[in-house]
Amino acid sequence: MMQTFFFLMLGGYAFGALSAAVSGRSASGRWLTALGAMIGGGAGIALGGQVLLSGTSFTQVFPNLLPLAGGLALRLDPLGAVFLLVIGLGAVPAALYGVGYTAIYADGRASLPGLGVMFNLFLLTMSLVTLADNILTFLFMWEGMSLTSYFLVLTEANAPAADGSTAQAGVWYAVMTHTGLAVLLAAFVLLGAGGSGSFAELRSAAAALPATTRNVIFLLALLGFGSKAGVIPLHVWLPRAHPAAPSHVSALMSGVMIKLGIYGLLRMALDLLGGGPAWWGALVLALGAISALLGVLYALMEHDLKRLLAYHSVENIGIILIGVGAGLVFHSYGMMTLAVLGFIGGLYHTINHASFKGLLFLGAGAVLHATHTRNMEEMGGLIKRMPWTALFFLIGAVAISALPPLNGFVSEWLVFQALLGGFNLPVPEVAALVPVTVGMLALTSGLAAACFVKAFGISFLAIPRSQEAEHAHEAPATMLAGMAILAVACIALGLAPFAVVPLLGRALTGLAGLPATETTFTLGLTVQAPGGFGSVSPTLLALGLLVILGLTPLLLRLLRVNGRLRLADTWGCGRIGQTPRMEYTATAFAEPLRRVFAELYRPTRELTIDTHPESKYFVQAIAYRSDITPLFEQWLYDPLLRLIRGLARQVRKLQAGSLHLYLAYIAVVLMVLLLAVRWF
Repeated sequence: MMQTFFFLMLGGYAFGALSAAVSGRSASGRWLTALGAMIGGGAGIALGGQVLLSGTSFTQVFPNLLPLAGGLALRLDPLGAVFLLVIGLGAVPAALYGVGYTAIYADGRASLPGLGVMFNLFLLTMSLVTLADNILTFLFMWEGMSLTSYFLVLTEANAPAADGSTAQAGVWYAVMTHTGLAVLLAAFVLLGAGGSGSFAELRSAAAALPATTRNVIFLLALLGFGSKAGVIPLHVWLPRAHPAAPSHVSALMSGVMIKLGIYGLLRMALDLLGGGPAWWGALVLALGAISALLGVLYALMEHDLKRLLAYHSVENIGIILIGVGAGLVFHSYGMMTLAVLGFIGGLYHTINHASFKGLLFLGAGAVLHATHTRNMEEMGGLIKRMPWTALFFLIGAVAISALPPLNGFVSEWLVFQALLGGFNLPVPEVAALVPVTVGMLALTSGLAAACFVKAFGISFLAIPRSQEAEHAHEAPATMLAGMAILAVACIALGLAPFAVVPLLGRALTGLAGLPATETTFTLGLTVQAPGGFGSVSPTLLALGLLVILGLTPLLLRLLRVNGRLRLADTWGCGRIGQTPRMEYTATAFAEPLRRVFAELYRPTRELTIDTHPESKYFVQAIAYRSDITPLFEQWLYDPLLRLIRGLARQVRKLQAGSLHLYLAYIAVVLMVLLLAVRWF
């Protein structure tokens, strides 16, 4: 049966890509493209679910493909199955959503066949990353995933309204992802040390490596996989590339693709290297806490709805890394119960983030589809014109804000429980990280809730601020269906953690000596963290909320509160007419936090006042502009880019256009090589 699901997955994605190439421009072609992706994603869910439930790995080898590496080696174990499930969870709704969303490209602003082919190949290569079982297969699929996503980012690069930002986003993405690939290649070369490159061989050989080599491999893997995950300060491509891509692709890149960076880190640190010293986990923990806090702080200052969501991906990757880092720290001290709890928290948040971030990006895409703008300052009042989109976006906003009973609450609660159990760490320097991380995570959660009050309130409530918002329309049925699937997933994952948590524990069993007995959770409505660290029941919380909501009308009736509906205008501070200029703007909402964190944001302000020519006391117009300076761009990337440009200008002088000079270069290089051969 596993083999059937495997070939169905390959066949579905291949059918989708072929359909797009042959008939992608027509409406039927778009349906067939989506159908292939949905079959592939559904088969991936079935394959991953079967491996996870049975605990049995699936193996498939194609010896005639990639013969230099001993064949295309594929093996799906329970850890890979979790991430294959995440890919399927994102693929099915995104593909369905894409049927309606990509209709806007029928006017020729982008290539529909190209988009459909790359979309299916993107899903296929991501799926095969989770099955790769040797170095060359892994790197081949990793590069395939990066290249296909690069072309997807550039979908609208040649559109008539393109302003160059899409092409620039593609350049940033290509540079960061290929730098990460080069670093990963170095890590695998050190780990492989001339062997066959199979993961089984790497596992057995890793224990005999010197400690210094293991540390270098871990650091290289953290850099390579961290750049794909969007860890600060390697996140700079993420707020550029995610908004540039079509919205259903943004949902996959943000909700699914960056999680493969987490998968790679777990595969390398926990599975292939078998764990390491405490500083590995402490470093991951610190990077996670910094990414979580800075990600949400930058998100708060954004008025571009998709860029705001992109920065929240940085925040949530930070939360996942906090769980993973805590797990690695506890594992290094043999505290297996807490280690399992930390890893489960990270994995659960990985699944949850795929659902609520995918939902939010699809919701933002529906808003963009209706209003043709990503600027929240030009929205407002959309709840009356797009009620279903508003409802789905609200569910995603509540979930990402970690409010019960939705799914974000459960995974963050598990991460908190793991951290709170870490006060017993034997080394004070490492233990000191725990309260700091707890504080930063708590602050992150509060700021995330504030940010989504802003995002939902400014976008969907009050009076429309533009003609586009005034005439907005609800999204097509396929787009609503895609959002509905993810909204249901957010609710289900929030209400049924007692079913999910044991499966995640099973996925970790046996990795780096993690015992099966430690991953046993109480089945039932209540999830009890192992070791008695805490318990929670989101299901009972939801029932309690429903009871309270149901009793409220009864209580009002008993208190004889006047229940008549009264309609009145909103108080306008004495003004008679209500206009959009009287509304609270996104800039005003974020201003208090901009002042509090001014040292981080380093805001610049520009105030222009135009007065009447005959009297300076007669003000005709006031223009206010305020920007923030991204810290890492200013201090890290801008100096680096200036250095590279300077070196490039110097190297350019070598290209003088003289054939004689080029022959001289060749002669010099040959002499150097001959001397080098002689010397060594």
